[in-house]
Parts: sequence; structure tokens; C-alpha cells
Amino acid sequence: QVQLVESGGGLVQAGGSLRLSCAASGRTDSRNAMGWFRQAPGKEREFVAVISWSDGSTVYADSVKGRLTISRDYAKNTAYLQMNSLKPEDTAVYYCAARRTIAAATRPYLYDYWGQGTQVTVSS
Repeated sequence: QVQLVESGGGLVQAGGSLRLSCAASGRTDSRNAMGWFRQAPGKEREFVAVISWSDGSTVYADSVKGRLTISRDYAKNTAYLQMNSLKPEDTAVYYCAARRTIAAATRPYLYDYWGQGTQVTVSS
């Protein structure tokens, strides 16, 4: 089992920045890729970014490229999502997820573990 706890959400004005954190605990051998997803009210959960824990390779959704950056701290078992130049359309609950398989994935159903989510609200 892997437990994931997100933090760092909040209210920010358009153009501002936030950094989300996702602390992982439990069986680290079950956490080989970590991703961020988001879900706005009335919408499906959508992929944001994913990072391979072993080599740090990343994949991003087109809508966030150049503004959001995923990273990980191997020693702290923590993944981060640095969000810059935020827009009102970035408003959503952001979820951290982990999967046992090393390969990066963009579909929510491919992930094995989920955090509880953290709210990000961007005002115009």
C-alpha cells in the first residue's frame, strides 16, 4: 500500500504561482510513477503531468506545458507541482496519484493509489 497526502493548494490571483506537494509513504516499491490530475466542478478528472520516479522523465498535458512543472525529491519521497502563470481555468481540485508500473500514464484508471485532493482556486 502507498499513502499519498497533498498540500499547498489555496486561493491565488491570475498570473500567480503555487507549489503543490505530494508526500508518499508506505511501500515505495509500489510507487514507480507519480502523476497529478485535476477535476473541476461538473467535469471529468483530467491528466496534468506525470513523472517517472526512477529517472525523472516527465510527460505533460498540452494545456499546462510551459506553466506547470512536475518534479520529485527522491530522499523525501515527495512529488511537487510548481504552477506558474495560473489562469482561472486552472481552478480545480488537484489530485496526486501513484502507480506500480514504471511507464508514465495519462489515464486515471491506470493509477493504483490516490490522495485526497487539494483545492486550487484562481481568481480573475
